[in-house]
Amino acid sequence: MSAIMGDPDNALPSALPLTGERTIPGLAEENYWFRRHEVVYQRLADRCAGRDVLEAGCGEGYGADLIADVARHVIGLDYDEATVAHVRARYPRVDVRHGNLAELPLDDASVDVVVNFQVIEHLWDQAQFVSECFRVLRPGGVFLVSTPNRITFSPGRDTPLNPFHTRELDAAELTELLQTAGFGVEDVLGVFHGAGLAELDARHGGSIIEAQVQRAVAGAPWDERLLADVAAVRTADFDLTPAAECNIDDSLDVVAIAVRP
Repeated sequence: MSAIMGDPDNALPSALPLTGERTIPGLAEENYWFRRHEVVYQRLADRCAGRDVLEAGCGEGYGADLIADVARHVIGLDYDEATVAHVRARYPRVDVRHGNLAELPLDDASVDVVVNFQVIEHLWDQAQFVSECFRVLRPGGVFLVSTPNRITFSPGRDTPLNPFHTRELDAAELTELLQTAGFGVEDVLGVFHGAGLAELDARHGGSIIEAQVQRAVAGAPWDERLLADVAAVRTADFDLTPAAECNIDDSLDVVAIAVRP
């Protein structure tokens, strides 16, 4: 999920439009958000190795394609028909389907892993969706979910910063949602800036995130130094840290690994 940071005029002809609802790879202006999402796919891909995987809310498709490197079979599901057509054309290894996340078009106990990264905050009925994920997972199956941490993403706000978000969650709220649906929560992790991004935070007034937000809100052109720094961000610049080793409420994004008994 992008924080409305990019410039759609700079998109490649084959790319989906950058609306702020999803992140898009290959755009310098969007690179920070793309890498922040990509790191979770990369670090948790081993949980999908040799397994049948559903990515519920596959968006542009880059994550489902990354998972296809290791999985036995990857289904990508999205509600937007144009997105489905894009994924089908660009990522042929993904079995992409059109459908509603509140009523997953899969049989009971039909997949080993459900991946849902940076999507649940967009959904109106989060409990229904999580119940559907429980239904389609085989016993012992894994639900991998990430979401912007409400505490740090929209601090002090009654409504989410991003207009495409319906309800944001913190770590405790996400855990409760999963456990209520019957999942056992194996681990909770947080996404943080590593040392390189901490340097960029200091260079841009204390927060490279806020520097991007202020530019977007003001409708101002990109400062060359800011754009260069954003374009240079890599997944290695982020840390993914277990809750036992950090203050999870300080994380940028919350990641949960949940298991269907």
